[in-house]
Amino acid sequence: MFSSSHRAQAQAPGFSSTEFRTALGMFATGVTIVTARTPAGALVGLTANSFNSVSLTPPLVLWSLSQAASSMAAFTQGSHYAINILAADQQALALRFASRSADRFADLEFTEGHNGAPLISGSVASFECFNRSRYAEGDHVIFVGEVEHCSCRAGASPLLYHGGKFYTEHPLYY
Repeated sequence: MFSSSHRAQAQAPGFSSTEFRTALGMFATGVTIVTARTPAGALVGLTANSFNSVSLTPPLVLWSLSQAASSMAAFTQGSHYAINILAADQQALALRFASRSADRFADLEFTEGHNGAPLISGSVASFECFNRSRYAEGDHVIFVGEVEHCSCRAGASPLLYHGGKFYTEHPLYY
């Protein structure tokens, strides 16, 4: 039985940051672009593969952002954002939103979500979220969003990321 009066402490890591990043890269993930609109109307967005489901009732999802990110203020102060899951043919968008490009939204086809966050055209799914809570952990902030609206394109292939490379899905047949 676990006793709350005696808490164990984590040991110092026995590996380098590079080894840790490489090991994390062995977990295949989908690729998302998280978007929002600031109160002044400016569009913000970034590529993230730290997306995950949290709860079905209420509908909650999470993603994380480096505390050093230039868009941190927009996401911590804003009430809503959208998580766009990219399609297999949207690798160029993933790279654009991962770069320090001045205008990531130039010539981007999108519609405005119910609360102003851009919904990227061609994405396999989108989640329009209320910015429910944030947790600072290590060098990142974990954002938990309460999903108010969602949509998906049935049968669309997602963009995947594994070991530092992009992939498309390949169904396994039995």
